[in-house]
Amino acid sequence: MDVRDYYQTLGVPRTATASEIKKAFRKLAREHHPDKKPGDKAALQRFKDVNEANEVLSDPDKRAKYDRFGKDWEAYERAARANPGGGRGAGAAADPFGPGGPFAGYAGFGGAGGGNVRYEFRTSGGAGSAGFSDFFETLFGSGGGGAAPGGRSTGGRSATSAVFPPVEAIAEVTLEEAFHGASRIVEVAGRRLEVAIPRGVDTGSRVRLTGKGPDGRDLIVVIRMQPHATFTRRGADLEREIPLTLREALLGAEVPVRTLKGRVLLTVPSGTQNGKSFRLTGQGMPRLKGDAAGDLYVRVRVVLPSHLSDEARAAAAAFLDLVDVPDPRARS
Repeated sequence: MDVRDYYQTLGVPRTATASEIKKAFRKLAREHHPDKKPGDKAALQRFKDVNEANEVLSDPDKRAKYDRFGKDWEAYERAARANPGGGRGAGAAADPFGPGGPFAGYAGFGGAGGGNVRYEFRTSGGAGSAGFSDFFETLFGSGGGGAAPGGRSTGGRSATSAVFPPVEAIAEVTLEEAFHGASRIVEVAGRRLEVAIPRGVDTGSRVRLTGKGPDGRDLIVVIRMQPHATFTRRGADLEREIPLTLREALLGAEVPVRTLKGRVLLTVPSGTQNGKSFRLTGQGMPRLKGDAAGDLYVRVRVVLPSHLSDEARAAAAAFLDLVDVPDPRARS
């Protein structure tokens, strides 16, 4: 098994600082990103190697163990846990590759092994060799596919997005854009990207762009809704207010109401009280899943006439004398 030196992979000395490692990784990740060299298997492997090296060297704990045990520091830990006595009894040091351990004497283990070491494990196929071979096949794996650097399954995602957390950006969206769907330009790390905003998004909705972030990471665009002058949003439902004249409230009328779909006529029955709410089914926001939509709730506000002339005042008094109006404060 040929083991690469992570420091050589990133082109940094073993004394490199965390900042130098980060800078080298970003340069190489951009240079060998699969998007720049589609179909180039060598570039893809180089990209994976760079990610694997950075995953270890950017973590202080992993780097310290790697510096001591070389590439197979993880195997050393697993073997140590599997054989805590080191083959020498309960009081012995937990080092399966050290003196007295079951694998003492094999090259590259037990000592200050570096990452620039070539390990070879051979069995003769004779008696006693099967257990040794099976152990190392379990320890180091059989080379199966579908794994990101560090052995984690990518689940179909790119090597970079499987290793590194996504980058987030904010996109402010108007209510009309959320209703109809839109596109938005976001700027991330000096790059301007066009993002398709689906219908029905709300504050906190997240739109993922696989591999479009810096260093090939995923980009997550978080939606932030702008306030609207007319409509108030409650999930998929909308609320708004419309004014009514005294005549419309008393005698009833058909009143035009603007929705996000267009104008509709609201039938206001006679005797409508101030503050009454009417429900317009399906006139709210589209839902993110399916074809359904929320409702629009229209609350009326009766506007009374002011500055009555003497004639209008006398007419109003005569009208009100004819109307049986219960005392609205009788129970207060």
